Amino acid sequence: MRKTDKKIDNALRLALTQVCDIAQSEQEGFEWLTHFANYDRFPHSLAIVCVFDTQLNLSKANQSAMRCLIKERLASIDIKVKDIGKQVTFDSVENCENENDGKWNTRFQKQGFQH
Repeated sequence: MRKTDKKIDNALRLALTQVCDIAQSEQEGFEWLTHFANYDRFPHSLAIVCVFDTQLNLSKANQSAMRCLIKERLASIDIKVKDIGKQVTFDSVENCENENDGKWNTRFQKQGFQH
């Protein structure tokens, strides 16, 4: 990873940590989020996955508010996302346990995400 990529990734992690803290207090069942990026094609390659505890809480989640919060936090660090609807996805711990025996790396690889 190049030095500039590392700076972007650190700023991105801090912004997404803020999103996480806010979402945990505002969204029932929100657990965590992660991101994937190919810095040769950044920010178009940026993908963010928001994870809820159960499918029920995921279905009740205000996904629009989550995307808006993420977009705002990214903009605050000068990262402009072209299609927030495609770049932010949602999942649940329950789905991972049922479909991938709780193995997130396997699940993410099947979905085309790689760290």
